[in-house]
Amino acid sequence: MKKSLNHLLGAAFAYAIAGVLSGLFFRELTKVVDFPSGEFTQLGLAHTHLLVLGFIPFLIFMALERLFAMSQTGASYRWFLWTYHLGLIITSGMLITHGTLTVLGKESNAMISGIAGIGHILLTVAFVMLFVVLRKAIKRVPERAEVSA
Repeated sequence: MKKSLNHLLGAAFAYAIAGVLSGLFFRELTKVVDFPSGEFTQLGLAHTHLLVLGFIPFLIFMALERLFAMSQTGASYRWFLWTYHLGLIITSGMLITHGTLTVLGKESNAMISGIAGIGHILLTVAFVMLFVVLRKAIKRVPERAEVSA
């Protein structure tokens, strides 16, 4: 369990740093190229995605791991983690790619949208897998004996 908690803490920290850096990149790139303030670009969404889908959930996953020892469910837990990481990295990477192209005034293409869609699908699959893992972990929790007064 300790190894899993350390992994989850490291992932939360990494996504927090990535989220802050993507926000900084968005701010500085739009300033450098004099991108119109307030005009939409997906580049600004990467900051939010990395924080809300990376940093915060991994802190929640830590609490769930501590409560239910999800890592003890075996391969399904590892599949969940890798699918989640991959989905989030692909999704945020494509947001950064598409947004950077928009800020630079270049045309995006269907391939970028398609890859971003794959990232979103992986995240969806990972959320379903999380419930499978939680169900398995909860089944392993021993019943508490009632205390009579």
